[in-house]
Amino acid sequence: MRHVHEALAPAFHELIDVDAPVEEIGSGFHFTEGPAWDVVEGELLFSDIPDSIVRAWHPERGIRTWREPSEMANGLAFDREGRLLACEAATSRVTRTDRDGSIEVVASHWQGKELNSPNDVVVRSDGSIWFTDPPSGRSRPHGVPRPRQIDVQGVFRVPPGGGEPDLVVDDFAIPNGLCFSPDESTLYVNDSIRRHVRAFAVRDDGSLAGGEVVSSQGPPIEDVQELVDSLVERGELPYGIPDGMKCDERGTIWCTGLGGIWLVSPAGEHLGTVRLPAIPSNLAWGEPDDRTLFVTTPRAVYRLRTRVAGAPLPAFTRTGDPR
Repeated sequence: MRHVHEALAPAFHELIDVDAPVEEIGSGFHFTEGPAWDVVEGELLFSDIPDSIVRAWHPERGIRTWREPSEMANGLAFDREGRLLACEAATSRVTRTDRDGSIEVVASHWQGKELNSPNDVVVRSDGSIWFTDPPSGRSRPHGVPRPRQIDVQGVFRVPPGGGEPDLVVDDFAIPNGLCFSPDESTLYVNDSIRRHVRAFAVRDDGSLAGGEVVSSQGPPIEDVQELVDSLVERGELPYGIPDGMKCDERGTIWCTGLGGIWLVSPAGEHLGTVRLPAIPSNLAWGEPDDRTLFVTTPRAVYRLRTRVAGAPLPAFTRTGDPR
């Protein structure tokens, strides 16, 4: 499928061809999210949230069910041992699935009360696990309706080696996607309702500083109920918002948003927009050279080639060595 992507600065052309074709690799889903490339199996995992399934796509074998039920898993990521971390909306947990299929709980409570509904998750090279915790998984259609037990929503960090999660920042309307800069000195976090991408400096002890808005996609969403109704009634986003987000190897932020995927420099310059057939929910790089961008949308999953690779992730390579 041919799309002409929108270049707003010369640097855009160094990141992706404006004529890069967009290929659909699967469709007929109800709302896909959380793409994560498995370097061991050479396949893409992604969530189909309302159907409570984690699916896998292999370039030769196509699509299969990887885990069912997934407890309405949303964000996915691999840890340093190549195990899958999943944010489960139905259970308010972050879990870890080993290669043998066994599942253990990484985080479920804070100060003795259930988390809201972990949404997206990333791993730092020291083994710490970071996740956002909005209340969206406590209502339809991407969760199980139930009252909240905590009145904060922010970003949590599970220390290396595990333990009680630490609340590292909580001044968000709706915390959503998050990612590290290539050198892990900066944590970017989306605030979806405010349409912001914020940048935090990561201190040596794992705490955060700063939090300035590095990118704004317009005025805040005033009619949140319209957004909820569209998801419940049609299973679709009525417009693009900052949702899923990743950095490339150069430190460029690739964030879902108005009109497609925004490419934003670390200084906050909007370099251009990757145009897609549908409103994107999340993205991740994969395939052997890590230069294929996979994009989830409500009904379908797409891929396209880029001129840069994704930022290195602390996951296992095929040889079993952390990269």
